[in-house]
Amino acid sequence: MADITQLILDDHQWFRQQFADLDELRAQTPMDADAIRDIWDPLADRLDVHAVAEEEIFYPQLLAKGQNDPDEETLDAIGDHNDIRDGVHAAARHPIATRAWWEAVDRAREANDEHMGEEENEGLPDFRLHAPRVLRESLGKQFADFLERHRGSVGISTADKNPEEYVRTIEAELDPASDSGPAVGLGIGSLRDT
Repeated sequence: MADITQLILDDHQWFRQQFADLDELRAQTPMDADAIRDIWDPLADRLDVHAVAEEEIFYPQLLAKGQNDPDEETLDAIGDHNDIRDGVHAAARHPIATRAWWEAVDRAREANDEHMGEEENEGLPDFRLHAPRVLRESLGKQFADFLERHRGSVGISTADKNPEEYVRTIEAELDPASDSGPAVGLGIGSLRDT
């Protein structure tokens, strides 16, 4: 069974390949809008679903188990997710392969590249070093199930999140004795060290 850090890395590799495939199509004259759409539509969907899966499953656990400034890593990640979503959603407002569409896709790609680099060098190694393998594998199953269940962005909100509010909410769930309000279960297992 793959752990969540490997599944996230696998998605990152897939994202890189899809953007490379878009580059190939972009270089063709004339551009084939249908071929571009065939790559972009599943890529845009997966970018949205991947971000929400990380926010629901990975980042709460990183906040609980991480040791290398997980608050800052998480704030950056949620901000990056917002930038990725903004690019994806901006592209949806323009006809495929137009200049405005490519500009929006380029913004999504740039934010995604930045996010993947930071996550691969900070959040994922931190989690691998400090979370037990059994937890990583359990989260991997949940992550894979989430991606499958929400294919096509079905049943999820792809709206931007306030990074500070997101971290405050998760930290309140980690520490129900805090004055931030009652703890709400995340449905992903214990976030506390036992």
